[in-house]
Amino acid sequence: MAPTLTEVAQRAGVSLSTASRAFSAPDRIGPDTLARIIAVADEIGYRAASPTRTDVVRPTATTVAVVVPDIGHTVFASFVKAAQAQGWHRRQTVLLTDTDGSADREREVLGELQGRVDALVVCAPRLPASDIVQLAGDTPLVLVNRSSPECDCIVADSEDGIRQAIDYLVALGHEHLAYVQGSPQSWSNQRRVAAVEEFCKARDVQLSLLGWQQETLAGGHAAAASVIATGASAVITHNDPMAIGVMNGVRAMGFSMPADLSVVGIDDSPLAELASPALTSINVPMARAGVLSLDLVFQRANEPDSDIREIHLPTQLVVRASAGPAHDRVFRPGKESR
Repeated sequence: MAPTLTEVAQRAGVSLSTASRAFSAPDRIGPDTLARIIAVADEIGYRAASPTRTDVVRPTATTVAVVVPDIGHTVFASFVKAAQAQGWHRRQTVLLTDTDGSADREREVLGELQGRVDALVVCAPRLPASDIVQLAGDTPLVLVNRSSPECDCIVADSEDGIRQAIDYLVALGHEHLAYVQGSPQSWSNQRRVAAVEEFCKARDVQLSLLGWQQETLAGGHAAAASVIATGASAVITHNDPMAIGVMNGVRAMGFSMPADLSVVGIDDSPLAELASPALTSINVPMARAGVLSLDLVFQRANEPDSDIREIHLPTQLVVRASAGPAHDRVFRPGKESR
């Protein structure tokens, strides 16, 4: 027997009407709820009937390529899920391409897609924005987590989230923070580093800026010893996997969180709640960005001469158990956790 919408609603923990709106009017429900419903539908093999509403306009851009650096990262998976749901609502086919975080592969993929799709959505690109615009040519283009005066863009306000995190840590008594960077090719990394430096300087907080790492659990684990060596009482990392990697590495060295080190991630991915202790993290609304990216590309395809738009999405610090008060003691590598 084929899965039903009722089963989707029950498994997703929502009402039947909310589950129905995920397929008929996804813009009317929250991005996190939308992503959860779509994930459940995919898991059990539910396929909604093709929409019959007469008010759904056939888009000019019927095939949209979505390019991401790493589909294995939960944040990009959330973005893609939401984009696909919105594309389905607009009767657009969404094609997915993973560039494995490589600028060269990104360039190759964009070159191959030119003329083969009706629109492009490029999320967290590694190439300069000007190169992407040139490679896209006349194809409608939306950049996500990258700003450009030449095309429509969606940018998360990570700076404000970082400000919230630093203010929270300062309120807990922390006077020395470390920051673990992500990829040197990441525009988001550059903005986040600049924000951390600015806000720490303005608050007279000592900052230890650590070198680039892979934006993975392994990258965070590799940075753990360096974090300890700085003597910082708290650390912020480029993303959640790196934060959890730092916690794993620090724990293996005999320290505990947050008694010995407070840890803050960025993204507020599903991993944050599963971490031990649960990870304090800056929420970046990537599911919302996925929905808006398809909206923008739809508008650009149907109104090619309209003004270029740049949408800024708010971020929010989500406090969990991994950050706590600073302790009045010298933090040194090799010291046993109390």
